[in-house]
Amino acid sequence: MAREDYEVVIGLEVHAELSTKTKIFCNCKTEFGGEPNTHCCPVCMAMPGALPVLNEKVVEYAVKAGLATNCEIARDSKNDRKNYFYPDLPKSYQISQFDKPLCEHGYVEIETNEGTKKIGLTRIHIEEDAGKLNHDDFGRGSLVDLNRAGVPLIEIVSEPDIRSVEETDIYLKKLKSILEYIEVSDCKMQEGSLRADVNISIRKKGAKEYGTRTEMKNMNSFKSITRALEYEIERQIDVVENGGKIEQETLRWDEVSGKTFPMRDKEDAQDYRYFPDPDLVCIKLSDEYIENIKNNLPELPESRKERYLKDYKLTEKDANKITASKHLSDFFEKATNISNNPKAVCNWLLSDIARILNEKEIEPDEIPFKPEDLAELIGLIEEGTISSKIAKDVLEKMFETAEKPEKIIKDNGWIQISDEGEIRKIVEKIVDANPQSIADFKAGKEKALGFLVGQAMKETKGKANPQMLNTMFREEISKK
Repeated sequence: MAREDYEVVIGLEVHAELSTKTKIFCNCKTEFGGEPNTHCCPVCMAMPGALPVLNEKVVEYAVKAGLATNCEIARDSKNDRKNYFYPDLPKSYQISQFDKPLCEHGYVEIETNEGTKKIGLTRIHIEEDAGKLNHDDFGRGSLVDLNRAGVPLIEIVSEPDIRSVEETDIYLKKLKSILEYIEVSDCKMQEGSLRADVNISIRKKGAKEYGTRTEMKNMNSFKSITRALEYEIERQIDVVENGGKIEQETLRWDEVSGKTFPMRDKEDAQDYRYFPDPDLVCIKLSDEYIENIKNNLPELPESRKERYLKDYKLTEKDANKITASKHLSDFFEKATNISNNPKAVCNWLLSDIARILNEKEIEPDEIPFKPEDLAELIGLIEEGTISSKIAKDVLEKMFETAEKPEKIIKDNGWIQISDEGEIRKIVEKIVDANPQSIADFKAGKEKALGFLVGQAMKETKGKANPQMLNTMFREEISKK
């Protein structure tokens, strides 16, 4: 049987680090990149007698995430101990939530080729992160760094509603966008701020029962998730087609070999022996508290997209691309407010800037220049100071140096030639040197004019005013 004869069933457990200043149960810093074991205290190191105190901001951020994803917010929830043994978990249990999570029964809408689809959310709950093992190949051992232990997380658990690799990618990017818009997580996947456990199974099309699922842990790259899913789908189909049986297990994705490898049998809830944490009181939320957070939610991607369609007259395709990233959308708004030319700003962001971001493999929040610099660049084109061609070179320099466009133009001698006498001489020279192109244009071949303009731009290294060139070439040709 072919792949088309099977249906893929995917569910995701997304872990997002919350952007609080301190950890979930103590006052240690949450900032990324400190020297090992410098952001920890007796609480996050699990010293005897140290007691946790819940960070109220963690609850607020979790409720924000729940409201932004259409969840029901629990008025009464609690913290539980999730028991498992691993060297980077000093308590030998993780404080999480089990049967009474803060948020339940939500959904995220995604746009697919078949239209809008709702991906159900089972729950969103709060929990603490574990530490990190640094493997020392020379010392043949591992060192434990507890800076990350106790960093607050929300875990967003989806229903098994996803049916393809493409839907997985769309869902994850939409979820990342929502979390960025409500400013509860920086979602920096390269720093582990956003990572996903991917559950996948296959079943024959038309079957009602789910197949046995495997889980790939701690995936922190869209590209890796896509590659891993493609491989695991083919692997599971191959096993079933050859009469084998899928084992319920946790897998490790190896980026180099492009394969998944078994780590351990997949645990079920009973394996963790959950029980209420006796050191923490229950979480009680009032209707007023929840309503206040709801009324103060920032603008979400869908709302901003509708505003762009109405106020800036962007196409739906462009509005979708711009609002997919809060950083890109904020950049667009600030540049547009200065330049008053939303179409030009949009074109630059989605063409040349997007290309350079892709080439440099950086995110929109890493653009080295300010929105007002892009607005200035657009203004210089509109004023005729530089041509669109030169503007592309200026943009490249802006990415390299973060200098102002005007300074780059002056330093490189890129100011556009708009002197009528100087341009007239260049046009006359090119007309005299290209009699065939003149004949072609007179015969109705408009492309011949483009060739002549191109020759003039080459002659002036892209600095001639293209509008003046077009006008003067037509004037000179009419004289022949």
